[in-house]
Amino acid sequence: MSNATETELRAGRSTLGRQVALPVLGLAFLTFLATWATTFQWLDESRTVLGMTVLTLFGVALLLMAAGVAGIGVLSRVGYVDTTPSSTAGLPVGIVFGTLWALIGMAVALQYIGDSIVYWGPVALVFGAAGLLMATLPREDIGSTVPSALLLAVLGGLIVAGVFDATWVYEAEWTGAVFPGSELVPLLVSGAALLGAWSAGKAKEGFGAQGREAGAFYIIATIVGSMLSVLALLVWFIVKNGLDTFLTGASLTGGHLNVPFTGLSVPFVEVPFVTNVTGSLFVETPGVMPAVVGTLWLVFGAVLFAVPLGVGAAVFLTEYAEQGRFTQVVEVATNGLWSTPSIVFGLFGLAFLVPRISGGNSIFVGQLVLGFMLLPLVLITSRESIKAVPDEYRDASAALGVSRWQTIRSVVVPAAMPGTITGIILGVGRIAGETAPLLLVFGGAPYPSSSPNVVGGFEFSTQPPFVTNHALLEPASALPYQLYSTITAGVFPRPEIYSNQEFGWGTALVLLLVVLGLYAIGVASRLYFRRKLHYE
Repeated sequence: MSNATETELRAGRSTLGRQVALPVLGLAFLTFLATWATTFQWLDESRTVLGMTVLTLFGVALLLMAAGVAGIGVLSRVGYVDTTPSSTAGLPVGIVFGTLWALIGMAVALQYIGDSIVYWGPVALVFGAAGLLMATLPREDIGSTVPSALLLAVLGGLIVAGVFDATWVYEAEWTGAVFPGSELVPLLVSGAALLGAWSAGKAKEGFGAQGREAGAFYIIATIVGSMLSVLALLVWFIVKNGLDTFLTGASLTGGHLNVPFTGLSVPFVEVPFVTNVTGSLFVETPGVMPAVVGTLWLVFGAVLFAVPLGVGAAVFLTEYAEQGRFTQVVEVATNGLWSTPSIVFGLFGLAFLVPRISGGNSIFVGQLVLGFMLLPLVLITSRESIKAVPDEYRDASAALGVSRWQTIRSVVVPAAMPGTITGIILGVGRIAGETAPLLLVFGGAPYPSSSPNVVGGFEFSTQPPFVTNHALLEPASALPYQLYSTITAGVFPRPEIYSNQEFGWGTALVLLLVVLGLYAIGVASRLYFRRKLHYE
C-alpha cells in the first residue's frame, strides 16, 4: 500500500471518529441545558414531546449517548478509527468510575436488599471494584468509554422503563428528606450528560494527551456555561418579578433631556419608582430615590477612602519596601481581611467608629466601614498588577535618567491601572449590595421622605475642624437596607399602592441596575486605560 493511500485511510478513520463524537457532544450539551431548564421549572417534566414525556426523552438521550460513546471506543480498539490511546485510562479515572459504580451498587442494595451496611457495603464494594478495573485494566479507548457508556445505559434504561419517573420518590432516612423524581432525575441526567461529554471529548481528539485535555475542556466549558446560565436566570427572575413595579407610572413623554452644545431636547423615560421619594403621603407613586442616593454616596465615599490608600500601599510594598517578613505579614493580613465576614466590619464600626465620630448611625461611618471592606481587595489587586508590569519598563525609564518616583508615577502605575480597576470593580460590586454593616452603623428610617443633601451640607469655618457636614453625620437609607426592611417589616407603608412583596422586588431590580451601572463605569474605565496604553 502506498504512503498516500495509507494517509488517506488514516485521515478517513480520524474523520469518522469526529463524526461520531460531535453529535454525542451536541446531544450531551443540549441534554444538560434541558435538565437545568426542567430543574428551574422552565420546562415541565410531564410535557409530551414526540409522543414521550420530557423525562423519557432524557432517558432516550442517555441511551443514544451510551451507544455513541461505546461505539467510538470499540471502533478505536479494533483499529477502525484512527486514535492514539494510552495503555490505560489512569488511576484517577479508575477511582472516579469506581466511586460512581459503588454508588450504583449501594443504591441497588438499599432498594432491594436492606439499609444495613452489612447488606449494601459488600455490594457497593463489588460494584466499585468492577468500575475501577473496567477503567484501569483495558487500553484507554475502552477504559474511558465502556464504563461511561454502561453508566449512561443503566440510568437511561431505568428512566425509559419507568423505574425513575416524575412519581418516583427517594426518601433519605438518614436525613428525613424526601427527593421527588421530578427534581432528582434531571439532576442525575445532568451529571450523566457531563460524563458523556467528557468521554466524547476525549474520543473526538483521539484519546492520549490531547484527548484528556479536550475532555477536561468540555466538562469545564459546560460547567462554566451552566454557571452563566444560573446568573442569567437570577437576573431574569429579578427582572420578571420587579419589572411591573419598576414601570409603574413610567412615561416616554414625562420629561426631556437637554443635550449639551446642540440645543436639542430629547424625550426620555421617566420612571417614578426611581425618581420619587418613598415615605410621603403626598406622592402618588412612592419610589426609591432616597435609597438610590444613599447607596451612591456610600459607594463614592468608600472608593474615595480605599482607592488612594490601597494603591499607595501597593506602590510602597512593591516598589520601595524590601521583600521579606514585613511584606509577607502584610500579604497574609490583607488576604485575611478580605475574607472577614462583613458583619465583623459592622461590629467594628459600631464599637469603635460610631462613639468617636457621630454618636449614632451616619452616612460617614457607613462610608468608612465599607471603605475598610474595600481596602484589602484594592491593595491585593493593585500590588499584583504592579508586580505584573515588566521590569523592562522600569529599566528603560531609568536609562533615560528619569527618577524612581517619576518612573512609578508615569510608567508603572498607568501600566497597572487596568488590573487595579478590575479589583475596584469587584470590590464595588460587593460593597454596593452589603446589608449587614449598614444595619449596625448606617441605617435610619427605611422609607425616608427626602434624599440626603450631602453636597449642600458642607459648612466652613476658621476653627477646627474647619469643614463640617451635618448631612454626613446623619443616618439615611440605602437600597440593600431598604430591601431588608421591606422584607422583614411585613407591611409596606402604602399598601394601597404596593404590596410588601411588590415593593421588595422593585427595589431589588433597582439595586441590580445600580450595581450593573457601577460595573459598566468600571469596565469603561478599564478599557480606556488599556487603549491608552496600547496607543502610547
